[in-house]
Amino acid sequence: MLQTSVLRSRTARALNPEAKGAARGVNLLLTALIILNVAAAILETVEAIHGRYAGAFRAFERFSITVFSLEYLLRLWSCTSGTTFAARSRDRALYVVTPLALIDLAAIVPAFIPGDGLDLRFVRAVRLLRLARSLKLVRYTDALRTLGAVLRDKRAELALTLFVAVIVLVCAAGGIYFAEREAQPDAFSSIPAAMWWAVTTLTTVGYGDVYPITVLGKLFGAVVAVTGVGLFALPTGILAGGFAEEMQRRRVPRVCPHCGKALVT
Repeated sequence: MLQTSVLRSRTARALNPEAKGAARGVNLLLTALIILNVAAAILETVEAIHGRYAGAFRAFERFSITVFSLEYLLRLWSCTSGTTFAARSRDRALYVVTPLALIDLAAIVPAFIPGDGLDLRFVRAVRLLRLARSLKLVRYTDALRTLGAVLRDKRAELALTLFVAVIVLVCAAGGIYFAEREAQPDAFSSIPAAMWWAVTTLTTVGYGDVYPITVLGKLFGAVVAVTGVGLFALPTGILAGGFAEEMQRRRVPRVCPHCGKALVT
């Protein structure tokens, strides 16, 4: 029992993204395998490459799914390190529904979806969920973990910005509908149909497939475009401020080697 506990603890430390020494090498290898898997999933969509190296792609997929499945099982087994026997089932159940555990599971499941012998487009599309393996990089990349921390800290501000954006979108679609519905009944047949124009205008993309032709519509479109510039600058400022705060929290304070007091920088 003691040896099992020690092995479980060592496994948990080895799979820790912040591990040092030899365990760091394990994380680097997993990171490299994730990147190679994403690259393989992309290259497989090129018919010339897939037709020539189909066997190599299949072999690499089998190897990868074996490693990822083993990693998932080891994480599930070692997540109870340091807990009592009675609490292990509960802790494992809680671990399974954590975001990172769900991402790990999403990276494995598509490999077991049948469809190699079927000519069904939806099956092929589902198997492209292998690209979800790129999300596993969140576990191993400091930058992505920092982004996740910023999004958690600023979720209230970002949610408020999204709420305002939805209101502005509805108002923009409604306004252009009433301004252009008689001049362009096909392009602006309803407010939901006008939302495509509202989205492209608010984001300042402007594809040009649908645009106002009346004087009132053009004036309203100009107002919506200017509003969009300011609206989409809000989340940028929120995220920039969040990154600055997160970096400030992570900064290690410099201390005097003689007295141990913090140095002012």
